[in-house]
Amino acid sequence: MDEIAKKLAGLGLPGIILVILTVTSAGSNAAIVAALTAIGGPFGIVGGIGILGLITVVGDTVAGYGIEAVLKAVYTERSKTESVRYLLKEIKDLPISEELKLKLKNHLSPETVTEVEDVQPPQTIEIVEE
Repeated sequence: MDEIAKKLAGLGLPGIILVILTVTSAGSNAAIVAALTAIGGPFGIVGGIGILGLITVVGDTVAGYGIEAVLKAVYTERSKTESVRYLLKEIKDLPISEELKLKLKNHLSPETVTEVEDVQPPQTIEIVEE
């Protein structure tokens, strides 16, 4: 198993995606070509191979800056044109750690209080007629 993991790690992210395409298509060359053509969009199989290369560049960039910095930058830009409430709901549904979700939420709306404050119960006032 370790040998397989070492070989897959050597392929890089595009290679892993290509391996996943191969496994899901049961090794059929036609299915692999169809999948590459589909992800290539209007540029066909050449575009699909280009997308695999683009994934490498994006993956290296994310690894260089860190996922937290990249997500903060993306949500900062999106908050200029989209509702912060919508973005906060989207962050809540992301498949990331709760700690990272909290950091992103605080980045978007720092005035949001994350701690529970003591709330006094309402006072009852009795009105007596004399």
